Amino acid sequence: MATLGSVLLFFVGLVVVAATLISAIRTVVLPRAAQSWLTGMIFGASGKLFRLLANERRSFEARDGVMALFAPITLVLMPLVWVVVVGAGYTAMFMAIGDYSWIGAFEVSGSSLLTLGFTPVASTVEHVLAFSEATLGLGLVALLITFLPSLYSSFARRESMVTLLEVRAGTPPSATEFLLRFHRIGWIQHLDQEWAAWEQWFAEVQESHTTFPALNFLRSPQVGLSWITAAGTALDAAALAQTALVSEPSPGGRIVIRAGFITLRRIADVFGIAYDPDPQYGDPIALTRAEFEAALDQLAEDGLPVVDDRDQAWMDFSGWRVNYEAVMLEIAEMVMAPYAPWVSDRSSIQLAPPKRIRWGARLSR
Repeated sequence: MATLGSVLLFFVGLVVVAATLISAIRTVVLPRAAQSWLTGMIFGASGKLFRLLANERRSFEARDGVMALFAPITLVLMPLVWVVVVGAGYTAMFMAIGDYSWIGAFEVSGSSLLTLGFTPVASTVEHVLAFSEATLGLGLVALLITFLPSLYSSFARRESMVTLLEVRAGTPPSATEFLLRFHRIGWIQHLDQEWAAWEQWFAEVQESHTTFPALNFLRSPQVGLSWITAAGTALDAAALAQTALVSEPSPGGRIVIRAGFITLRRIADVFGIAYDPDPQYGDPIALTRAEFEAALDQLAEDGLPVVDDRDQAWMDFSGWRVNYEAVMLEIAEMVMAPYAPWVSDRSSIQLAPPKRIRWGARLSR
Protein backbone atom coordinates (compact mmCIF):
# COMPACT_ATOMS: atom_id res chain seq x y z
CA MET A 1 0.00 0.00 0.00
CA ALA A 2 1.34 3.40 -0.99
CA THR A 3 2.45 5.66 1.82
CA LEU A 4 1.96 9.41 1.94
CA GLY A 5 5.71 9.88 1.39
CA SER A 6 5.75 7.75 -1.77
CA VAL A 7 2.68 9.57 -3.13
CA LEU A 8 4.33 12.94 -2.55
CA LEU A 9 7.58 11.71 -4.12
CA PHE A 10 5.71 10.46 -7.20
CA PHE A 11 3.83 13.77 -7.46
CA VAL A 12 7.05 15.79 -7.23
CA GLY A 13 8.66 13.69 -9.97
CA LEU A 14 5.58 14.05 -12.17
CA VAL A 15 5.56 17.84 -11.72
CA VAL A 16 9.27 18.06 -12.59
CA VAL A 17 8.76 16.07 -15.80
CA ALA A 18 5.65 18.00 -16.79
CA ALA A 19 7.31 21.38 -16.14
CA THR A 20 10.32 20.38 -18.23
CA LEU A 21 8.12 19.23 -21.10
CA ILE A 22 6.12 22.47 -21.00
CA SER A 23 9.37 24.46 -20.93
CA ALA A 24 10.63 22.62 -24.02
CA ILE A 25 7.34 23.18 -25.86
CA ARG A 26 7.29 26.89 -25.00
CA THR A 27 10.91 27.23 -26.15
CA VAL A 28 10.75 25.25 -29.39
CA VAL A 29 7.15 24.70 -30.53
CA LEU A 30 5.02 27.64 -29.38
CA PRO A 31 5.07 30.26 -32.21
CA ARG A 32 5.12 33.35 -29.97
CA ALA A 33 7.23 35.03 -27.32
CA ALA A 34 6.75 32.95 -24.16
CA GLN A 35 8.71 32.87 -20.94
CA SER A 36 10.25 29.51 -20.02
CA TRP A 37 11.69 29.26 -16.53
CA LEU A 38 14.08 26.40 -17.28
CA THR A 39 15.34 27.82 -20.57
CA GLY A 40 15.76 31.20 -18.88
CA MET A 41 17.83 29.62 -16.12
CA ILE A 42 20.04 27.80 -18.63
CA PHE A 43 20.70 30.90 -20.74
CA GLY A 44 21.05 33.11 -17.67
CA ALA A 45 23.69 30.92 -16.04
CA SER A 46 25.53 30.33 -19.30
CA GLY A 47 25.41 34.04 -20.16
CA LYS A 48 26.98 35.06 -16.85
CA LEU A 49 29.80 32.57 -17.37
CA PHE A 50 30.52 33.67 -20.94
CA ARG A 51 30.38 37.38 -20.09
CA LEU A 52 32.81 36.75 -17.24
CA LEU A 53 35.19 34.98 -19.61
CA ALA A 54 34.75 37.66 -22.28
CA ASN A 55 35.40 40.56 -19.91
CA GLU A 56 38.78 39.10 -19.05
CA ARG A 57 39.93 39.54 -22.66
CA ARG A 58 41.79 42.73 -23.54
CA SER A 59 40.72 43.20 -27.16
CA PHE A 60 37.18 43.29 -28.49
CA GLU A 61 38.10 40.69 -31.11
CA ALA A 62 39.00 38.25 -28.33
CA ARG A 63 35.78 39.06 -26.50
CA ASP A 64 33.82 38.57 -29.68
CA GLY A 65 35.42 35.16 -30.16
CA VAL A 66 34.28 34.10 -26.69
CA MET A 67 30.74 35.44 -27.10
CA ALA A 68 30.42 33.83 -30.53
CA LEU A 69 30.37 30.47 -28.74
CA PHE A 70 27.78 31.50 -26.16
CA ALA A 71 24.55 30.86 -28.09
CA PRO A 72 25.70 27.71 -29.98
CA ILE A 73 27.08 26.02 -26.85
CA THR A 74 24.00 26.95 -24.81
CA LEU A 75 21.67 25.65 -27.53
CA VAL A 76 23.46 22.30 -27.41
CA LEU A 77 23.48 22.35 -23.61
CA MET A 78 19.76 23.08 -23.40
CA PRO A 79 18.40 19.64 -24.48
CA LEU A 80 21.02 17.94 -22.30
CA VAL A 81 19.64 19.79 -19.29
CA TRP A 82 16.09 18.85 -20.32
CA VAL A 83 17.09 15.19 -20.48
CA VAL A 84 18.86 15.30 -17.12
CA VAL A 85 15.89 16.96 -15.39
CA VAL A 86 13.43 14.52 -16.96
CA GLY A 87 15.64 11.65 -15.80
CA ALA A 88 15.65 13.05 -12.27
CA GLY A 89 11.86 13.32 -12.27
CA TYR A 90 11.43 9.73 -13.42
CA THR A 91 13.98 8.59 -10.86
CA ALA A 92 11.70 9.96 -8.14
CA MET A 93 8.66 8.28 -9.70
CA PHE A 94 10.35 4.89 -10.02
CA MET A 95 11.48 5.10 -6.41
CA ALA A 96 7.94 5.98 -5.33
CA ILE A 97 6.22 3.02 -7.02
CA GLY A 98 8.90 0.33 -6.72
CA ASP A 99 11.23 -1.16 -4.19
CA TYR A 100 14.26 0.80 -5.39
CA SER A 101 17.03 2.71 -3.71
CA TRP A 102 18.04 6.05 -5.21
CA ILE A 103 20.79 4.35 -7.19
CA GLY A 104 18.48 1.58 -8.39
CA ALA A 105 15.79 4.05 -9.44
CA PHE A 106 18.43 6.15 -11.24
CA GLU A 107 19.63 3.08 -13.19
CA VAL A 108 16.08 2.18 -14.26
CA SER A 109 15.35 5.77 -15.25
CA GLY A 110 18.58 6.16 -17.22
CA SER A 111 18.07 2.83 -18.97
CA SER A 112 14.56 3.85 -20.02
CA LEU A 113 15.38 7.46 -20.95
CA LEU A 114 18.28 6.51 -23.22
CA THR A 115 16.41 3.44 -24.54
CA LEU A 116 19.27 1.17 -23.50
CA GLY A 117 17.06 -1.44 -21.82
CA PHE A 118 19.81 -2.99 -19.68
CA THR A 119 17.76 -2.67 -16.46
CA PRO A 120 14.49 -4.66 -16.52
CA VAL A 121 11.35 -3.47 -14.75
CA ALA A 122 8.86 -5.70 -12.97
CA SER A 123 5.31 -4.37 -12.84
CA THR A 124 2.95 -3.04 -15.50
CA VAL A 125 3.03 0.43 -13.95
CA GLU A 126 6.82 0.45 -14.17
CA HIS A 127 6.61 -0.63 -17.80
CA VAL A 128 4.27 2.29 -18.52
CA LEU A 129 6.69 4.69 -16.86
CA ALA A 130 9.63 3.24 -18.78
CA PHE A 131 7.83 3.50 -22.13
CA SER A 132 6.70 7.09 -21.45
CA GLU A 133 10.21 8.12 -20.41
CA ALA A 134 11.76 6.60 -23.53
CA THR A 135 9.20 8.43 -25.67
CA LEU A 136 9.96 11.73 -23.95
CA GLY A 137 13.71 11.25 -24.35
CA LEU A 138 13.38 10.65 -28.09
CA GLY A 139 10.90 13.51 -28.38
CA LEU A 140 13.23 16.04 -26.77
CA VAL A 141 16.03 15.08 -29.15
CA ALA A 142 13.63 15.33 -32.11
CA LEU A 143 12.53 18.79 -30.97
CA LEU A 144 16.13 20.01 -31.06
CA ILE A 145 16.72 18.48 -34.49
CA THR A 146 13.72 20.32 -35.93
CA PHE A 147 14.41 23.49 -33.95
CA LEU A 148 17.95 24.22 -35.14
CA PRO A 149 17.20 24.36 -38.91
CA SER A 150 14.39 26.87 -38.29
CA LEU A 151 16.65 28.92 -36.08
CA TYR A 152 19.50 29.08 -38.56
CA SER A 153 17.13 29.77 -41.45
CA SER A 154 15.96 32.91 -39.62
CA PHE A 155 19.58 33.74 -38.87
CA ALA A 156 20.53 33.53 -42.54
CA ARG A 157 17.67 35.84 -43.59
CA ARG A 158 18.68 38.34 -40.93
CA GLU A 159 22.33 38.33 -41.93
CA SER A 160 21.63 38.97 -45.61
CA MET A 161 20.51 42.53 -44.83
CA VAL A 162 23.34 42.99 -42.32
CA THR A 163 25.81 42.10 -45.07
CA LEU A 164 24.09 44.40 -47.58
CA LEU A 165 24.38 47.24 -45.08
CA GLU A 166 28.15 46.77 -44.99
CA VAL A 167 28.17 47.68 -48.70
CA ARG A 168 25.88 50.65 -48.14
CA ALA A 169 27.15 52.04 -44.83
CA GLY A 170 30.72 50.82 -44.36
CA THR A 171 32.45 48.89 -41.59
CA PRO A 172 31.63 49.78 -38.89
CA PRO A 173 28.26 50.97 -40.23
CA SER A 174 27.41 54.66 -39.97
CA ALA A 175 24.15 56.48 -40.69
CA THR A 176 26.08 59.40 -42.15
CA GLU A 177 28.09 57.11 -44.42
CA PHE A 178 24.85 55.44 -45.50
CA LEU A 179 23.45 58.69 -46.87
CA LEU A 180 26.79 59.77 -48.33
CA ARG A 181 27.16 56.57 -50.35
CA PHE A 182 23.59 56.74 -51.65
CA HIS A 183 24.28 60.31 -52.76
CA ARG A 184 27.58 59.41 -54.48
CA ILE A 185 26.05 56.64 -56.57
CA GLY A 186 22.89 58.60 -57.40
CA TRP A 187 20.47 56.55 -55.29
CA ILE A 188 19.42 59.29 -52.87
CA GLN A 189 16.09 59.67 -54.69
CA HIS A 190 15.34 55.97 -54.23
CA LEU A 191 15.53 55.79 -50.44
CA ASP A 192 11.88 54.75 -50.16
CA GLN A 193 12.76 51.42 -51.80
CA GLU A 194 15.48 50.93 -49.18
CA TRP A 195 13.11 51.79 -46.34
CA ALA A 196 10.58 49.24 -47.64
CA ALA A 197 13.24 46.52 -47.51
CA TRP A 198 14.19 47.50 -43.96
CA GLU A 199 10.55 47.56 -42.86
CA GLN A 200 10.21 43.96 -44.02
CA TRP A 201 13.47 43.07 -42.27
CA PHE A 202 12.28 44.57 -38.99
CA ALA A 203 9.03 42.60 -39.24
CA GLU A 204 10.94 39.34 -39.70
CA VAL A 205 13.38 40.15 -36.89
CA GLN A 206 10.52 40.92 -34.51
CA GLU A 207 8.83 37.59 -35.26
CA SER A 208 11.97 35.46 -35.10
CA HIS A 209 13.88 37.17 -32.28
CA THR A 210 10.93 37.14 -29.89
CA THR A 211 9.91 33.57 -30.72
CA PHE A 212 13.50 32.32 -30.53
CA PRO A 213 15.35 34.67 -28.11
CA ALA A 214 18.62 32.78 -28.69
CA LEU A 215 18.79 34.44 -32.12
CA ASN A 216 19.59 37.75 -30.44
CA PHE A 217 22.92 36.29 -29.29
CA LEU A 218 23.95 34.55 -32.52
CA ARG A 219 26.73 36.77 -33.79
CA SER A 220 27.40 37.73 -37.39
CA PRO A 221 30.07 35.79 -39.33
CA GLN A 222 32.16 38.97 -39.59
CA VAL A 223 33.57 40.35 -36.32
CA GLY A 224 32.64 43.99 -37.04
CA LEU A 225 29.01 43.31 -37.95
CA SER A 226 25.93 42.86 -35.79
CA TRP A 227 22.18 42.81 -36.31
CA ILE A 228 21.61 45.46 -33.62
CA THR A 229 24.18 47.89 -35.03
CA ALA A 230 22.61 47.34 -38.46
CA ALA A 231 19.18 48.10 -37.02
CA GLY A 232 20.41 51.23 -35.26
CA THR A 233 22.25 52.48 -38.34
CA ALA A 234 19.18 52.01 -40.55
CA LEU A 235 16.97 53.83 -38.04
CA ASP A 236 19.42 56.72 -37.64
CA ALA A 237 19.82 56.99 -41.42
CA ALA A 238 16.05 57.18 -41.83
CA ALA A 239 15.78 59.78 -39.06
CA LEU A 240 18.60 61.84 -40.60
CA ALA A 241 17.00 61.71 -44.04
CA GLN A 242 13.69 62.88 -42.55
CA THR A 243 15.10 65.79 -40.58
CA ALA A 244 18.41 66.96 -42.04
CA LEU A 245 17.88 66.87 -45.80
CA VAL A 246 15.88 69.34 -47.89
CA SER A 247 13.30 67.03 -49.45
CA GLU A 248 9.65 66.06 -49.32
CA PRO A 249 8.69 64.11 -46.18
CA SER A 250 9.08 60.39 -46.85
CA PRO A 251 6.24 58.13 -45.65
CA GLY A 252 8.56 55.15 -46.09
CA GLY A 253 11.16 56.67 -43.80
CA ARG A 254 8.59 57.37 -41.10
CA ILE A 255 7.13 53.88 -41.38
CA VAL A 256 10.52 52.17 -41.09
CA ILE A 257 11.34 54.15 -37.93
CA ARG A 258 8.05 53.05 -36.39
CA ALA A 259 8.64 49.44 -37.49
CA GLY A 260 12.11 49.59 -35.99
CA PHE A 261 11.25 50.93 -32.57
CA ILE A 262 8.29 48.57 -32.23
CA THR A 263 10.58 45.64 -33.05
CA LEU A 264 13.24 46.71 -30.53
CA ARG A 265 10.62 47.24 -27.85
CA ARG A 266 9.11 43.79 -28.42
CA ILE A 267 12.57 42.26 -28.03
CA ALA A 268 13.16 44.37 -24.91
CA ASP A 269 9.91 42.99 -23.46
CA VAL A 270 11.21 39.44 -23.85
CA PHE A 271 14.32 40.22 -21.80
CA GLY A 272 12.64 42.47 -19.26
CA ILE A 273 14.44 45.62 -20.43
CA ALA A 274 12.70 48.70 -19.05
CA TYR A 275 11.90 51.65 -21.32
CA ASP A 276 9.53 54.60 -21.53
CA PRO A 277 6.58 53.40 -23.66
CA ASP A 278 5.49 56.96 -24.42
CA PRO A 279 8.54 59.24 -24.81
CA GLN A 280 7.83 62.87 -25.56
CA TYR A 281 9.13 65.22 -28.21
CA GLY A 282 11.99 67.12 -26.60
CA ASP A 283 13.05 64.39 -24.18
CA PRO A 284 16.87 64.18 -23.86
CA ILE A 285 18.85 61.57 -25.78
CA ALA A 286 22.35 60.14 -25.35
CA LEU A 287 23.52 61.43 -28.75
CA THR A 288 24.96 64.92 -28.44
CA ARG A 289 24.18 68.02 -30.49
CA ALA A 290 27.87 68.25 -31.44
CA GLU A 291 27.76 64.74 -32.96
CA PHE A 292 24.65 65.66 -34.91
CA GLU A 293 26.22 68.88 -36.17
CA ALA A 294 29.33 67.01 -37.28
CA ALA A 295 27.17 64.61 -39.28
CA LEU A 296 25.34 67.50 -40.97
CA ASP A 297 28.67 69.13 -41.83
CA GLN A 298 29.81 65.91 -43.51
CA LEU A 299 26.61 65.71 -45.53
CA ALA A 300 26.85 69.36 -46.59
CA GLU A 301 30.52 69.03 -47.59
CA ASP A 302 29.62 66.17 -49.91
CA GLY A 303 26.94 68.21 -51.65
CA LEU A 304 23.79 66.89 -50.02
CA PRO A 305 21.05 69.53 -49.52
CA VAL A 306 21.12 70.09 -45.76
CA VAL A 307 18.39 72.21 -44.13
CA ASP A 308 19.26 75.74 -42.95
CA ASP A 309 17.40 75.56 -39.63
CA ARG A 310 19.66 73.18 -37.72
CA ASP A 311 17.96 73.89 -34.40
CA GLN A 312 14.70 72.54 -35.75
CA ALA A 313 16.49 69.65 -37.46
CA TRP A 314 18.09 68.66 -34.13
CA MET A 315 14.76 68.82 -32.32
CA ASP A 316 13.07 66.73 -35.01
CA PHE A 317 15.89 64.19 -35.15
CA SER A 318 15.95 63.74 -31.37
CA GLY A 319 12.16 63.48 -31.48
CA TRP A 320 12.49 60.45 -33.74
CA ARG A 321 15.47 58.89 -31.99
CA VAL A 322 13.95 59.11 -28.51
CA ASN A 323 11.53 56.37 -29.59
CA TYR A 324 14.25 53.74 -30.07
CA GLU A 325 17.50 54.97 -28.54
CA ALA A 326 17.13 53.58 -25.00
CA VAL A 327 16.22 50.02 -26.03
CA MET A 328 18.78 50.06 -28.85
CA LEU A 329 21.61 50.93 -26.45
CA GLU A 330 20.46 48.38 -23.87
CA ILE A 331 20.24 45.58 -26.43
CA ALA A 332 23.66 46.52 -27.85
CA GLU A 333 25.06 46.23 -24.33
CA MET A 334 23.24 42.94 -23.71
CA VAL A 335 24.58 41.20 -26.83
CA MET A 336 28.02 42.83 -26.52
CA ALA A 337 27.76 44.37 -29.96
CA PRO A 338 30.84 45.50 -31.90
CA TYR A 339 31.69 49.18 -32.25
CA ALA A 340 29.34 51.30 -34.37
CA PRO A 341 28.98 55.09 -34.11
CA TRP A 342 25.79 56.31 -32.44
CA VAL A 343 24.71 52.74 -31.60
CA SER A 344 27.19 50.76 -29.50
CA ASP A 345 29.95 53.33 -29.04
CA ARG A 346 28.44 54.34 -25.67
CA SER A 347 28.70 50.77 -24.35
CA SER A 348 30.87 49.96 -21.34
CA ILE A 349 32.42 47.00 -23.17
CA GLN A 350 33.75 49.06 -26.08
CA LEU A 351 37.42 49.88 -26.54
CA ALA A 352 38.96 52.11 -29.21
CA PRO A 353 37.03 52.21 -32.50
CA PRO A 354 38.49 50.18 -35.38
CA LYS A 355 39.85 51.79 -38.50
CA ARG A 356 37.16 52.63 -41.05
CA ILE A 357 37.42 51.28 -44.57
CA ARG A 358 37.16 54.35 -46.80
CA TRP A 359 34.69 54.48 -49.67
CA GLY A 360 36.38 53.32 -52.86
CA ALA A 361 39.69 52.52 -51.17
CA ARG A 362 39.62 48.91 -52.25
CA LEU A 363 38.26 49.75 -55.71
CA SER A 364 41.26 51.98 -56.46
CA ARG A 365 43.76 49.19 -55.98
